[in-house]
Amino acid sequence: MSALLTADWFQLDCYYRKFDLYSMNWGMDEGLESMTVSGAPYGGPIAVWNNGNLIYMGWSDGEQLLCIQDTGDVLVYDMFGVYQKTFSMGQEARDTKVYKAQLFSNPHGTGLAVITTSNRMFLLSNVSEPRLRSAPDIPRPNEPITAWCVMSTMTSVVGFLVCRDKEIYKCQLGESRAFIMRPDIKSAYTQILCIVPSHNGKHVVLFTDSGILWIGSADFQSTYTEIDTGYLKQPKELVWCDYRAVIGHWDNTMSIYGFNGQSVTYPYDGPFHIISEMDCVRVVSETTHELIQKVPTVIENIFRINSTAPESYLVEASKQFQRRCHRADEYIRLVKPNLQKAVQNCIEAATFEFDPDIQKTLIRAAQFGKSFIIDPILTDHYVTICRKLRVLNAIRDRKVTQPHLDFESTAREIGEKLRHVPGVLYTTIAMKAAEKGRKALAIKTSEMPLSHWSFAKYRRKAYAVSFRPILEYETRSKLQVPLLLSLGEGQIALLKATASGDTDLVYIVLLHLKEKMGKHEFELTIRGFPLAHALYIKYCASHNREALRKVYVQEDDFAGQAATHIRDAIEMTSPGSAEASLISARECYKKGKNDLGASICEDARKLCKQQSSLQETYGERFLGLSLHDTVKKLLDQGEVKLADKLRSEYKMPDYRYWWLRILTLAEKGDWADLDKFSKSRKSPIGYEPFVDACLKHNKNDEALKYLPKCRDDIKVKYYVKAKFFEEAALVAFERKDERALYFVRSSCPASDVMKHEKITSLLEQMNAKK
Repeated sequence: MSALLTADWFQLDCYYRKFDLYSMNWGMDEGLESMTVSGAPYGGPIAVWNNGNLIYMGWSDGEQLLCIQDTGDVLVYDMFGVYQKTFSMGQEARDTKVYKAQLFSNPHGTGLAVITTSNRMFLLSNVSEPRLRSAPDIPRPNEPITAWCVMSTMTSVVGFLVCRDKEIYKCQLGESRAFIMRPDIKSAYTQILCIVPSHNGKHVVLFTDSGILWIGSADFQSTYTEIDTGYLKQPKELVWCDYRAVIGHWDNTMSIYGFNGQSVTYPYDGPFHIISEMDCVRVVSETTHELIQKVPTVIENIFRINSTAPESYLVEASKQFQRRCHRADEYIRLVKPNLQKAVQNCIEAATFEFDPDIQKTLIRAAQFGKSFIIDPILTDHYVTICRKLRVLNAIRDRKVTQPHLDFESTAREIGEKLRHVPGVLYTTIAMKAAEKGRKALAIKTSEMPLSHWSFAKYRRKAYAVSFRPILEYETRSKLQVPLLLSLGEGQIALLKATASGDTDLVYIVLLHLKEKMGKHEFELTIRGFPLAHALYIKYCASHNREALRKVYVQEDDFAGQAATHIRDAIEMTSPGSAEASLISARECYKKGKNDLGASICEDARKLCKQQSSLQETYGERFLGLSLHDTVKKLLDQGEVKLADKLRSEYKMPDYRYWWLRILTLAEKGDWADLDKFSKSRKSPIGYEPFVDACLKHNKNDEALKYLPKCRDDIKVKYYVKAKFFEEAALVAFERKDERALYFVRSSCPASDVMKHEKITSLLEQMNAKK
C-alpha cells in the first residue's frame, strides 16, 4: 500500500507530491486560455474574467474579489459576485493611469500596490481601510520597468523591489530615495524579467532573459542556487511552493525547481493556471484541480519506503491486528517506547490526507495504539479530529439526496445545523434536492394563484405552516429568486423580489412571467404588487408604448394616455400623423380636466401645422423642432419678420429671442446688422453677450463697440477678456479701483513692456493720491 500512496511523490531537496483534488466542470463556452483566473487564498473560490478594461484581479483574505482598473478604481465584489463598493488609489493614479497592480499579504490584512504609467508607486496595507502611501521614486523614472514586486514580512510592509534591466532598486516606505541592490548572479544576462518574493518575505526568486532562475535570500546576500531553465521567454506564472521550491509555467508545461538545483517537469494537454497558497500550490486546468505540496513530515515518516519511524510501525501493527496476525505484537513492541508520540503523529497525519480510506487507516492505527496507553488529553484530541473529518467528508454527500428521509425532518435538521455557519449557500442545497426529484423539500410551492394573495395573507400562511423548506433559510433574495424561476415558481419569485425592493430582481421576474403567462393572467398578477406594476409601466414606456397605452386605458389614467400620444407625435415624421397624435393628447387632457395640458397640446398642434407649411415653402425639415429651434432656423434663413411673428404668437421671452438674434448674426458674420440690432432698443440681456459673440469669432475690434456699454462691475474684466489692456486700466483708474488695476497689470503679457509701464504709472498715480 505504501508504494501506491507514494506513487505521486517526487523528490527535489525533499519530498513533494502532486495529486488530484477533484474534476472541473466549468460550463463555459470559452476555454481557460483567454481567461484571467484568480483563486482566493486558503482553498477559496475561483474567479474567471474574459473581458473589460481590467489591470488585475485578486482576492482579499475576507474572500472579497477586487478588480483594479487602469483609472485606479478598485471594484469590490463578494464571493457570490455581488457588487459591494468602489474605492480609488488616488487622484494621481487616476490622472496618469495604472498599468501594473499586485495584491499581497501582510500583518495588517490584504494590501494592494500599483504602479502608474509614470512609474510612480502607491500602496495601501489593508484594502478594508484604504490609506494610501507612496514609495520613493527610482532614478530615471521615465525609463521602463522590467519587473517588480512588493516585499512584506510577518511584521511589516517593507516596500517595493523594482527591476530595470540588470538593476534592482529597493524602494522602502518612509525613505526619501531608492537603494540599489546587487544580487550575485554568475550567469550572463541583460534583463530581469520576473521577481517574486516568498510568502514569509525571507527569500526571492529572479528570472532573467537568458533563462536563468536565481533563488536566494531577500537581501540578495545569499545565493541558494542558479538553474538554467532552458526557457528564454518570460514565464506566464512564477510562484513559490512552500519555502523550498519554485514553480514556473511556460505555455502548456509546468516545471518545479528545488533549492538543490533539481527540477521536475509536467506537461499539460491544454491551458492551466497556478494559484499560490501559503504552504502549497493549486493547479487549475479545464478538466482537473490539482494540489502540489511538500509532503508533510508525519506523512513522509509513515509511508516512505523502508521507513523506521514509530508511527510507521504503528500503522503496520494496526494492519496486522485487523488481519488477526500475530505479527501485530512484534510491531507494537518496536513502537512501544514511543507509542504516545506515534499515536499523536497518526492523528496529525490523518488531517493532511484528502482520501477517506487513508484517513480511516491512520485513525484506526491511532485508535489501536491508544488502547495501550492512558492519556485523556490525547483521547480528547482524537475525538475532536474524528468529528472534524466526519463533517468535512459528509459535505460531499448532503442529506437531500437520500429519498428515505421525510421532507420536514430533513429540512429542519439541515437548517438547524447550518444556521450559524457563515457563507452557506442554501440555494445550492435546494437545487440539489430539486434535481433529485424532491422539489417540496427545496421550496414552498404555491397552492393558489398569487394574484389573490396579499402580503399579510402570505405572512400568515407562511408562519401557520410548521414545515419550513430549505430555501426559506436563505435570506438573500438575489439567490432565492433565480432558483424559484428555474423551478417554475414564478409567482412566489415575484413576491420575494418585490419584498426585497431590488428593482433589477423585479425586472428579471417580470420579463420571465410575461414570457410564460398569458396576457390577461400576467396583468392580473402584477396588479396586486404596486412596485412590480410601476416597474412594468416603466419598462413599457421604453420598449412597448402600445402595451403601456392599454394599461393606462384600463386604469382610466388620462394623463398617462396623453403622454403616450405626445411621445408618438415627437417621433412622427408625417405632419398629419403628428397633428393627429397631438389632437388625441389634447382630448385625453380634456377628459382628465387638465386645462393647462390641453392648452399646451393645442399650441403644439398649431406650431406643427405652421412647421408643415414652412417645410413645404423652404424644402427643409421643420417638423418636430422646438419653438426655439424653429425661430433660429427662420433667422438663419433671414426671415426676421416671420421669426418675430412666431416669437410674438407663442410669447417667447425677450431674453431668449435676443440671444438667438445675437448668435445668428455673429455666425453669419453680419456685424453691421448686429450693431444696428444693438441700437434698436435697450438690450434686455445687457451688452456682454454682444462682446462674447464677437470674441468667439475673433472680432475684437467689433467687440470694442459694445465694451463701453457693459455693466460697470464687470467692465474691466470684459476689456481684459478682449485684450484691450490700456482701456481696461483707464476704466479701473477712473473708478479708483486699485485691485482691478493690479488685475489688469497681471493679465497683460509681460512681453508688452510699454503697456506694463503705462499701467504701472497709473498705479503710482493712484497710490500718490492716497
